[in-house]
Amino acid sequence: MLAYHTGKKNIYAFDSGSWQSISGTVAAGYSFQGSTSGYTSGGLVPPFSNVIDKFPFSSDGNATDVGDLTVARSNAAGQSSSASGYTSGGHPFPLDVIDKFPFSADANATDVGDLTVARRYLAGQSSSANGYSAGGPGSNVIDKFPFSSDANATDVGDLTVARYYLAGQSSTVSGYSSGGTPPYTNVIDKFPFSADANATDVGDLTVARGYVTGQSSTVSGYTSGGFSPAQQSNVIDKFSFSTDTNATDVGDLTVARYNLAGGQSSTASGYTSGGTTSDATNIIDKFPFSSDGNATDVGDLSVTRYGGAGQQV
Repeated sequence: MLAYHTGKKNIYAFDSGSWQSISGTVAAGYSFQGSTSGYTSGGLVPPFSNVIDKFPFSSDGNATDVGDLTVARSNAAGQSSSASGYTSGGHPFPLDVIDKFPFSADANATDVGDLTVARRYLAGQSSSANGYSAGGPGSNVIDKFPFSSDANATDVGDLTVARYYLAGQSSTVSGYSSGGTPPYTNVIDKFPFSADANATDVGDLTVARGYVTGQSSTVSGYTSGGFSPAQQSNVIDKFSFSTDTNATDVGDLTVARYNLAGGQSSTASGYTSGGTTSDATNIIDKFPFSSDGNATDVGDLSVTRYGGAGQQV
């Protein structure tokens, strides 16, 4: 079993009798997971929504409306810095807008930049320094934009397969994209945060499906819900960040559904919000990172909708 500790610039794993660096340079104290709140931004009610919802991680409860995006939209990518949430791209049109909203106060978003290509149905990832937006209809583009300043994105690499309605996950050192369509795929891609480069295919989901959402613990990525040929899915898949390997089915959502909000991740749990069965839902589900298990229904969004973006602090 691996153990971990962080140095000033690197993460180390104790393996084969010694501590070994398993990362490039990362910000000291950086963690993708939130400890306070999850956010769901935008979505389709219908009509398209600009609502930014916030719900607590410390207790199970409903979400509250805390602000608005600059453009009402669905199926955008969500990213999170330590200070702000980001919502990039989206439907309709498609859009290239990158919105930013603060975590320190409940407030509306501001338009802080553009993606390199306007697109929708894409996945979001976050490093300590940058936000990433990957995929979209007919697109394999991986865009990167900085958290330290308001600026446009740059094209820094390609996914192995052009696809949309895919899920995004983030380890400390890599971004992941899993699933998607068309056709329905089980591909898990990985790309590095330390350098601008193309993604590599590192494993498979248990079921090929699109319209999925992603969550991330410190050691594993999760892909939940979605739609596979002819049926909605309640599957929660888990795959390792420490090794390139296939996913395993570790639990079920409370309701099989697809086109959920890009997931939220606390230090202890993964969350899914909204989505659709035959109608839009307001369900906020939570499942544990510490053990493999089913999700529980822990609250409701302020507005019933699907296709939102997820952030956390």
